[in-house]
Amino acid sequence: MTSPPEVRRQRTITGMSAVLLPFTDAGAIDWDGFEAHLARTVESGLVPAVNMDTGFGPVLDPAARARAIEVAVARAPNGWVGGAHVHDVPGSPYDEAAYARECETIARAGGLPILFPSFGLAALADDALVAAHARLGAGLDRLLGFELGPMFHPAGRIFSLNGFRGVLEIPAVVGLKHSSLERGREWERLAVRDATRPDFLLLSGNDLAIDMVTYGSDYLLGLSTFAPDAFAARDRAWADGDDERFWALNDVLQYLGQLAFRPPVPGYRHDAAMFVAARGWIGSDRTHPSSPTRPGTDRPLLVDIAHRLDALLA
Repeated sequence: MTSPPEVRRQRTITGMSAVLLPFTDAGAIDWDGFEAHLARTVESGLVPAVNMDTGFGPVLDPAARARAIEVAVARAPNGWVGGAHVHDVPGSPYDEAAYARECETIARAGGLPILFPSFGLAALADDALVAAHARLGAGLDRLLGFELGPMFHPAGRIFSLNGFRGVLEIPAVVGLKHSSLERGREWERLAVRDATRPDFLLLSGNDLAIDMVTYGSDYLLGLSTFAPDAFAARDRAWADGDDERFWALNDVLQYLGQLAFRPPVPGYRHDAAMFVAARGWIGSDRTHPSSPTRPGTDRPLLVDIAHRLDALLA
């Protein structure tokens, strides 16, 4: 059993948020709503991430992904993250040239690429996986790795600890998002990170344990798109040593995470749309047609949570 590291009090947390891509009632992408929500994320103090799973990046066509990047360029002048996607099917070979093109497009626009899993990339043995990251990193100033559990995406893969160590040692890979939803695995990675490369960003993707930031993780979460203002306020409270405010906000946000990220996990995107719509930030709670939906009985629970957060933020 892995023991947790020491709690790191009053640290500045780096918060990144996978921005929801909203849709209209007619089923079209709500670009105005997306731009406003991305701007809201930036204004709160979080770093926006576009074309992630929360933004339906794996199922968008290239034109839509390009437009999401254009919005990030316009609305996030201080930095943003972009998902680098390669569409393939089970059994496909790893397509490094396609990943290199995707990363170059994001980097040329001023973003920080993150390698979204594909079936070909996920099938590589540890040594080949590390070598692939090294080769892609050689052509970039900065790159993020991405461990994604299959509960989020069928091409997801959690690296072995040795694979993580290998990726950690690549200078151009400045951080990695870890989305296993398992505290023990993330604690193991924190111990390796702290012993070998303390400046490496271990970005928690554990929406079921958002207190991982108290142990030294930073984050890139889909949950934070529900309430970037509340996440930013929580993070400031931790840096200020205001434990009472930190835990009050964290408790409500974690309740939200436990509700929204229940199986099937991808249904969280519908909960996000319902929550953001309930706050009056977008006009519809519709999502991409490929995404699973939640029952209408989630709405009163989400509205109640929104009211609780608004009271804490007042």
